Amino acid sequence: MSQHIAKPRTTAVILAGGTGQRVGLSIPKQLLKIAGKAVIEHTLTTFEKADSIDDIIVLMAPGYVPDVEKIVAKAGFTKVSRIIEGGSTRNETTERAISALGEGLAEGEDLNVLFHDAVRPLLSQRVIDDCVAALERYQAVDVAIPSADTIIVTRTHGEDGEFITEIPDRSRLRRGQTPQAFKLSTIKRAYEVAAGDPNFQATDDCTVVLKYLPDVPIHVVAGDEYNMKVTQPVDVFIADKLFQLASTAAPEQNGEEAYRELLTGKTVVVFGGSYGIGKDICELAESYGANVYALGRSTTGTHVENPEEVDDALSKAYAETGRIDYVVNTAGVLRIGKLAETDNATIEEALKVNYLAPVQIARSAYKYLAETKGQLLLYTSSSYTRGRAEYSLYSSTKAAMVNLTQALSDEWAGDGIRVNCINPERTATPMRTKAFGQEPAGTLLSSEAVARTSLDVLLSELTGHVIDVRQQDPTADASRASGFEAALAAVLDRQDGV
Repeated sequence: MSQHIAKPRTTAVILAGGTGQRVGLSIPKQLLKIAGKAVIEHTLTTFEKADSIDDIIVLMAPGYVPDVEKIVAKAGFTKVSRIIEGGSTRNETTERAISALGEGLAEGEDLNVLFHDAVRPLLSQRVIDDCVAALERYQAVDVAIPSADTIIVTRTHGEDGEFITEIPDRSRLRRGQTPQAFKLSTIKRAYEVAAGDPNFQATDDCTVVLKYLPDVPIHVVAGDEYNMKVTQPVDVFIADKLFQLASTAAPEQNGEEAYRELLTGKTVVVFGGSYGIGKDICELAESYGANVYALGRSTTGTHVENPEEVDDALSKAYAETGRIDYVVNTAGVLRIGKLAETDNATIEEALKVNYLAPVQIARSAYKYLAETKGQLLLYTSSSYTRGRAEYSLYSSTKAAMVNLTQALSDEWAGDGIRVNCINPERTATPMRTKAFGQEPAGTLLSSEAVARTSLDVLLSELTGHVIDVRQQDPTADASRASGFEAALAAVLDRQDGV
C-alpha cells in the first residue's frame, strides 16, 4: 500500500525593501496609495486570496515595519505570519527571508517559496497557481513574458555616448517578472555557494540559481503584460488606471436554497425598480424571501433626483422592517446628441438623475447600511472607459459612478459597508429600446441575467469592484468575465451598456 505524501507548505515572501526614490517619494513606493489602497495591500490581498498559498512573510524597508503591521491588522490578513526588516540589497533581503523560513523546519523538511516584488500589485491568481504547480516537477521557476521591443546591447565610448554592439534575436528574449519560485532547499543551497564568491552580485534570485547551481533547470511560467512593476512615476498612473478598469467575477451562490437562506428577512430597496434590471432584481429578491421596496417614478412616484423623496422612501422601508440591508440604484436616463445642441433642461436632467441622484441615495443610505453592514450597488456602462461622440453626458456620468464606487468603498470600509458597481454589456431594457428602437434578437444581454449577477454581488463580500456582465458565455446569459481582458474588451467595443 502506497503512503500518502503530504504536499509541502507554500509560503509567499513579499519583498518590500525598496524605497520610493525613483518615483520621487519620501516614503517607500510600496506604501504609495493606488486605487485607494497602499500598493503592498493590493499585493498582499492577491496572495491572501490564493488557495495555493499557505502563509505569507513580508520583508519591509527598515523603519517601516509598523506601517505594514497596521495595514495587515486593518485588512484582517490571516495568512501574514511575519513582518521583518529587509536588508540593504535585494540579495541580503532574500537571505534574511531564507533564514526566517528555515526556522522551525524539521530535518529533511522542505517547502515551496514564492518571492514576489511588493510593487507588482497586479499579479493574477493564474500566475501564482502556475508557479506552485510547476514546483511539483521543478526546483526553480521563473515568470516571464515575450519582449515586444527590440533589445539592443550597447557600449559607452567616453564622451561620445552609447553605441550598439549587438541586437539579440528577439524571439528568444523574455522580460522577467515575479514571483520567482523555488524549493527552499534549492535557493538556500544556491546562496550558500554564492557566499564563497567574493564578487557575488545578482539582481534577482533565479540568477543566483543559474550561476551557482548550473545543473538545476529553471522552468519558465508565462506571465502577464499587466503584472507590471511600479518603478517610474508614469507607472503609478498606469497602475492606478488599470485598477480602475479591472473587473471582477461575481461569486455564484450554491443553489436556490443558498439564495433563500441569505435573503429571507433581509430588506432590499431598489431605486429604478419599475422596469428593466431594477424590476427583475426586485422580483428575484422577493422570490427568495426578501422584503423588497421597488421604487420608481411611474409606480411609486419616487423621483430619484429629489433628495426628500429618497429620504422618505428609505425611512419608510426602515420603519416597516427595522432594517435596510441592500440599496440598489438602477435609475438612469440615456440622452444622445451633440452637446452644443443640447438644451439646459436635458443637461440638468442627465446630471440630476445619472449623477446627483446616486450621490444623494448613497448619502441617505449610509446610516442604514452602517447598521446592517450592508451594501450599496450602483451601475455604470462600458462607455465609462472612454467617452463617445454624442454620449458626452451619459459616458461622463457613468465614469463618475466608477469613481464614486471606489471612493465610497474606501471611505466606508471601516463601517463594514460594501459598495460595488455593475457594468453590463448592451442590455435589453425599456430605456435602451426607447433610445435605439428594436434591435436584432440575440445581440443584447437580457435584463434577467444582469439582475441575477447583481444579486450574486449583493450577497458577496466584494467591495470597491466593477463587475462586468457580458454575453460571451454560451452556457449562461451573462458571463462573469473577470480581469483586465474583460476591461480591454470593454474599451475596444465601447458599447453603452444599460
